[in-house]
Amino acid sequence: MNPLLQIGAVALGGACGASARYLVGGWVAARAGAGFPWGTLIINATGSFLLCFLATLAVERYRIPPLWYLALGAGFCGGYTTFSTFSYETLRLAAEGSWGRAAANVAASVAAGLLFGVLGILAGRAV
Repeated sequence: MNPLLQIGAVALGGACGASARYLVGGWVAARAGAGFPWGTLIINATGSFLLCFLATLAVERYRIPPLWYLALGAGFCGGYTTFSTFSYETLRLAAEGSWGRAAANVAASVAAGLLFGVLGILAGRAV
Protein backbone atom coordinates (compact mmCIF):
# COMPACT_ATOMS: atom_id res chain seq x y z
CA MET A 1 0.00 0.00 0.00
CA ASN A 2 1.20 3.49 -0.82
CA PRO A 3 2.73 5.13 2.29
CA LEU A 4 1.44 8.57 1.30
CA LEU A 5 -2.07 7.17 1.05
CA GLN A 6 -1.67 5.62 4.50
CA ILE A 7 -0.45 8.92 5.98
CA GLY A 8 -3.32 10.76 4.30
CA ALA A 9 -5.86 8.31 5.74
CA VAL A 10 -4.44 8.70 9.26
CA ALA A 11 -4.29 12.50 8.91
CA LEU A 12 -7.88 12.77 7.69
CA GLY A 13 -9.12 10.44 10.42
CA GLY A 14 -7.07 12.32 13.00
CA ALA A 15 -8.54 15.66 11.96
CA CYS A 16 -12.05 14.25 12.31
CA GLY A 17 -11.22 12.64 15.66
CA ALA A 18 -9.67 15.81 17.07
CA SER A 19 -12.69 17.81 15.93
CA ALA A 20 -15.02 15.30 17.57
CA ARG A 21 -12.98 15.48 20.78
CA TYR A 22 -13.29 19.26 20.80
CA LEU A 23 -17.05 19.13 20.24
CA VAL A 24 -17.75 16.36 22.76
CA GLY A 25 -15.47 17.93 25.39
CA GLY A 26 -17.18 21.30 25.03
CA TRP A 27 -20.63 19.74 25.11
CA VAL A 28 -19.86 17.80 28.31
CA ALA A 29 -18.14 20.77 29.99
CA ALA A 30 -21.16 22.99 29.30
CA ARG A 31 -23.37 20.50 31.11
CA ALA A 32 -21.14 19.11 33.85
CA GLY A 33 -19.00 22.11 34.80
CA ALA A 34 -15.27 22.25 35.37
CA GLY A 35 -14.97 20.70 38.85
CA PHE A 36 -14.05 17.28 37.47
CA PRO A 37 -12.70 16.39 34.00
CA TRP A 38 -15.87 14.55 32.91
CA GLY A 39 -15.32 15.37 29.25
CA THR A 40 -11.91 13.69 29.14
CA LEU A 41 -13.25 10.68 31.02
CA ILE A 42 -16.17 10.27 28.62
CA ILE A 43 -13.96 10.79 25.57
CA ASN A 44 -11.42 8.22 26.72
CA ALA A 45 -14.14 5.69 27.60
CA THR A 46 -15.97 6.08 24.29
CA GLY A 47 -12.67 6.10 22.40
CA SER A 48 -11.73 2.82 24.09
CA PHE A 49 -15.10 1.39 23.05
CA LEU A 50 -14.71 2.53 19.46
CA LEU A 51 -11.14 1.29 18.99
CA CYS A 52 -11.91 -2.12 20.52
CA PHE A 53 -15.11 -2.34 18.46
CA LEU A 54 -13.23 -1.57 15.24
CA ALA A 55 -10.39 -3.95 16.08
CA THR A 56 -12.85 -6.75 16.81
CA LEU A 57 -14.69 -6.12 13.55
CA ALA A 58 -11.42 -6.02 11.63
CA VAL A 59 -9.97 -9.19 13.17
CA GLU A 60 -12.92 -11.40 14.09
CA ARG A 61 -15.99 -10.42 12.11
CA TYR A 62 -15.36 -8.57 8.89
CA ARG A 63 -12.31 -7.70 6.94
CA ILE A 64 -12.23 -3.94 7.17
CA PRO A 65 -9.98 -2.62 4.40
CA PRO A 66 -6.58 -1.69 5.85
CA LEU A 67 -6.87 1.92 4.72
CA TRP A 68 -10.20 2.33 6.51
CA TYR A 69 -8.80 0.71 9.63
CA LEU A 70 -5.87 3.14 9.58
CA ALA A 71 -8.19 6.12 9.09
CA LEU A 72 -10.60 5.05 11.84
CA GLY A 73 -8.27 3.33 14.31
CA ALA A 74 -4.97 5.20 14.25
CA GLY A 75 -6.48 8.37 12.80
CA PHE A 76 -9.90 9.01 14.31
CA CYS A 77 -9.39 7.20 17.62
CA GLY A 78 -5.86 8.60 17.97
CA GLY A 79 -7.14 12.13 17.42
CA TYR A 80 -10.23 11.60 19.57
CA THR A 81 -8.81 10.08 22.74
CA THR A 82 -7.03 12.32 25.18
CA PHE A 83 -4.53 10.50 27.33
CA SER A 84 -2.21 13.49 27.40
CA THR A 85 -5.09 15.70 28.56
CA PHE A 86 -6.01 13.07 31.16
CA SER A 87 -2.44 13.20 32.51
CA TYR A 88 -2.37 16.99 32.64
CA GLU A 89 -5.77 17.29 34.31
CA THR A 90 -4.92 14.63 36.88
CA LEU A 91 -1.62 16.35 37.73
CA ARG A 92 -3.40 19.73 37.91
CA LEU A 93 -5.91 18.33 40.40
CA ALA A 94 -3.06 16.92 42.49
CA ALA A 95 -1.13 20.21 42.37
CA GLU A 96 -4.25 22.01 43.59
CA GLY A 97 -4.37 19.63 46.55
CA SER A 98 -7.38 17.72 45.23
CA TRP A 99 -5.74 14.35 45.76
CA GLY A 100 -9.06 12.54 46.10
CA ARG A 101 -10.30 13.92 42.79
CA ALA A 102 -6.99 13.12 41.12
CA ALA A 103 -7.14 9.52 42.37
CA ALA A 104 -10.81 9.26 41.38
CA ASN A 105 -9.95 10.47 37.88
CA VAL A 106 -7.22 7.84 37.52
CA ALA A 107 -9.41 5.03 38.86
CA ALA A 108 -12.49 6.06 36.87
CA SER A 109 -10.54 6.56 33.64
CA VAL A 110 -8.81 3.19 33.83
CA ALA A 111 -11.98 1.37 34.86
CA ALA A 112 -14.11 3.11 32.22
CA GLY A 113 -11.50 2.52 29.51
CA LEU A 114 -11.33 -1.19 30.29
CA LEU A 115 -15.10 -1.57 30.69
CA PHE A 116 -15.86 0.25 27.46
CA GLY A 117 -13.10 -1.70 25.73
CA VAL A 118 -14.80 -4.97 26.73
CA LEU A 119 -18.15 -3.55 25.59
CA GLY A 120 -16.58 -2.64 22.26
CA ILE A 121 -15.28 -6.18 21.79
CA LEU A 122 -18.69 -7.64 22.67
CA ALA A 123 -20.47 -5.22 20.33
CA GLY A 124 -18.03 -6.06 17.55
CA ARG A 125 -18.71 -9.76 18.00
CA ALA A 126 -22.47 -9.21 18.06
CA VAL A 127 -22.59 -7.39 14.72
